[in-house]
Amino acid sequence: MQPNSSSNRAQYPSLAGKRVLVTGGGSGIGEALVDGFVRQRARVAFLDVAEAPSRALVERLSPDAAHAPVFLPCDLRDVAALQACMAEADGLLGGIDILINNAANDDRHTIDTVTPDYWDDRMAVNLRHQFFAAQYAASAMKRAGGGVILNFGSISWHLALGELVLYQTAKAAIEGLTRSLARDLGRNGIRVNTIVPGNVQTERQMRWYSPEGEAEIVAAQCLDGRVQPEDVTALVLFLASDDARMCTGHHYFVDAGWR
Repeated sequence: MQPNSSSNRAQYPSLAGKRVLVTGGGSGIGEALVDGFVRQRARVAFLDVAEAPSRALVERLSPDAAHAPVFLPCDLRDVAALQACMAEADGLLGGIDILINNAANDDRHTIDTVTPDYWDDRMAVNLRHQFFAAQYAASAMKRAGGGVILNFGSISWHLALGELVLYQTAKAAIEGLTRSLARDLGRNGIRVNTIVPGNVQTERQMRWYSPEGEAEIVAAQCLDGRVQPEDVTALVLFLASDDARMCTGHHYFVDAGWR
């Protein structure tokens, strides 16, 4: 099963001109998200700590873009830096209509190696920035009369995968964060949902899996084939669009039925 080509992907008129901020947009799923929103003729800014691939992405997408994407280097563990970047993106885009809280890091670890400092670092990398990015974006969205926040969770804690205890703790919390934000922000016209990807075939994920390991994942799925970043992007684009206007407060899987 192959992902849809760019020529037959869905187009959402409601996304044209929308002001979109993506965290962790320089590579992997984030790169596909930036590409997808640019193809929808949205105005896109993205944050990432990795500058070289992020600048290469801007260079690749800009020539054919209705609105060239904007890259802002940012270490999301630094909340003050994050807030400054959010403010800069707000100014450059003229507001924030859609926030995609994508950035995360799933480095493996064992229980006995976790220290208080490592705990704090993992929560900062995988959870804390989602709240503070949403906090800033919500204020901009209230001024605009509404918006969309999509938080990235993970299938890992639903499956209880090994050597990911802190990552899974953070990712489980994100679904609670989404429910709370959806309730508190809904009357302001702000929708909040969680995206739960399965095992997505990115360059980073290929570090962890042998061909045998990949075969085990596919065997555990209901569908053949590997989930691609473009498959995740397709779900994100729908939930960000006005077509999903009554979807909020829930988590949505794109995992080929991995159980």
